[in-house]
Amino acid sequence: MLFYIIRRLAIALPTLTLLIVFSFLLMHMAPGGPFTAERELPPQVLANIEAKYGLDQPIYMQMLEYIYGLVAHFDFGPSFQYKDRAVNEIIATGFPVTLTYGTLSFIVAVLLGGLLGITAAIHRNSWLDYFAVGLSIGAQVLPNFVMGPILVLIFVLWLNLLPGGGWNGGQWQNLVLPVIALSTSYMASITRLTRSSMLEVLHSDFIRTARAKGLPKRVIIFKHALKPALLPLFSYLGPIFVSMITGSVVIDYYFSTGGIGIAFVNSALNRDYAVMMGVTILMGGLTILFNLLVDLAYAWIDPKIRY
Repeated sequence: MLFYIIRRLAIALPTLTLLIVFSFLLMHMAPGGPFTAERELPPQVLANIEAKYGLDQPIYMQMLEYIYGLVAHFDFGPSFQYKDRAVNEIIATGFPVTLTYGTLSFIVAVLLGGLLGITAAIHRNSWLDYFAVGLSIGAQVLPNFVMGPILVLIFVLWLNLLPGGGWNGGQWQNLVLPVIALSTSYMASITRLTRSSMLEVLHSDFIRTARAKGLPKRVIIFKHALKPALLPLFSYLGPIFVSMITGSVVIDYYFSTGGIGIAFVNSALNRDYAVMMGVTILMGGLTILFNLLVDLAYAWIDPKIRY
């Protein structure tokens, strides 16, 4: 197991390095710049500003200095658009917001989706199965940019039960609608994946053998079928968890949560290279980290993976 962990780390670190290099090069190759978006500046003024931020140096020197600051001090540098604010401060302000509602959305999606999928597979072709499949299809065709307005229309304008936006320190009233809007489509995917995996396991030879031995249905489901049925789900959980905790741009904009998604979109529109790089590295690093954790959990659950 230790060799497996070392091997996965040996793959993860070069992947993150390549992500940083290619992201840096692609962002600086894009037309325009952070100081020419609104109006054309005099050449001397533009030269002074670029010299202040080190943009007058060759691209490879800028990249090396950026990587050194990132590795040595974990410093993403200053923002080009938000004066007197560092990228670390912007991420530290927005990321806890998306981490909060993203983690809650992940828990809701996994618990409800897994429960519906297992129930539908156990009671195949019953009304529970039809209900679970119908609910997952309905949630799948209602993405968050459609679900958000519907939720606001029902719970804010018609019933007047919940606030339509804002964060308010993460009060539960402000969390309900973002969590529902973000978790529904992922819950639908988890339901369908769990159902199909459980059905495949329930038709396996070792399950038939367990039934032939007269084992109770509860023992067959929870002791023999559940563990292998959840294996395909594990490989899906890593990417969706990162997608949720790094925030949805639609959720941040529509519900005015102040999450990291707004900073990322604004940085792309304003060519704020430092903020774009910071959020990109954050998302890439979290994706690599949680995929690594999923691989380790997968190897722990299924020993065959280690070999």
